[in-house]
Amino acid sequence: MNITAAMVKELREKTGAGMMDCKKALTNAEGNMDKAVEILREKGLAAVAKKAGRVASEGLVEAYIHGGRIGVLVEVNSETDFVAKNQEFKDFVKDVSLQIAAANPQYVSKEDVPADIIEKEKEILRNQALNEGKPEKIVDKMVEGRIEKYYKEVCLLEQSFVKNPDVTIGNLLTEKISKIGENITIRRFTRYEVGEGIEKKEENFAEEVAKQMGQ
Repeated sequence: MNITAAMVKELREKTGAGMMDCKKALTNAEGNMDKAVEILREKGLAAVAKKAGRVASEGLVEAYIHGGRIGVLVEVNSETDFVAKNQEFKDFVKDVSLQIAAANPQYVSKEDVPADIIEKEKEILRNQALNEGKPEKIVDKMVEGRIEKYYKEVCLLEQSFVKNPDVTIGNLLTEKISKIGENITIRRFTRYEVGEGIEKKEENFAEEVAKQMGQ
């Protein structure tokens, strides 16, 4: 069964689920729309998508210091102050701060990566592939694959969870939305590391010895 863009669009409008989730559900349902809706509901994805459209303006700012050398501040939002005080929500926020400290993401999601950064990265990856002697006709496909890998390195929601590499932070977020019953969003974060950005002065060892000897 050929799953068309129109079918995916229709299912997405019915459930509010993500495009890739809709396509997968339609494929598994062999194009049957009602069955695809059922699949999404069973997975909790339809309900999660609807919750994701609601405003989350409460929440927590978590501070985490690792070994006195890495510091993280992260804001995670919920719909109500009641949920912000929920222990499961608090534990999730702590896990997110731990992830940021350990994996050093640069952005929350793919959508946050500036277009010019992506274009520059694609250009670098394309040149790398050509320098490796890859045929021109497969280079673009390789670049797309490597860009997905790049997203997994720099985007928090795409990263594998440090406590369980089988799931991403995005998967973990979806699970918490479904379990807690409110929209939850990771809004922003800042990560500090001792010495980061400071250009360390390196002197020639022979010159250093000569200075100490007064030569």
